[in-house]
Amino acid sequence: MTFSTISRLASRKLTAGAGAAVALAAAGAVLASGPAQAATAAPKAAAQETARQMIKDEGQFQCFSNIVEHESGWNPTATNASSGAYGLVQALPASKMASAGADWQTNPATQIKWGLDYMKERYGSPCGAWSYWQAHQSY
Repeated sequence: MTFSTISRLASRKLTAGAGAAVALAAAGAVLASGPAQAATAAPKAAAQETARQMIKDEGQFQCFSNIVEHESGWNPTATNASSGAYGLVQALPASKMASAGADWQTNPATQIKWGLDYMKERYGSPCGAWSYWQAHQSY
């Protein structure tokens, strides 16, 4: 609900109790959405920074980032309901990432390491993987 909607609701001549309830409920909905957005932005930024530290070449980082943004939105617990692909790079089966570390289910750095190794082995580089992704909408 937007601020203007809240203002219109609050300014209507409703009974004091009903008007206050509507205004409070609307304000609560707006306030509740703010922290949730902030909470999801912080892990995304942290994962991106981790990837930047691991991928020194800016072009290769951008290619990697493009894939991760499309595959998981930088959510390390993203799960594809139909295939079971998991994590930042949507590994399938997800357990393959265990080769990069026992904490693969929760640690973005482990997922990034595995994803980089996979992209280098299969496509030569993150940009090779991104070229393939652009042609097939998967990699």
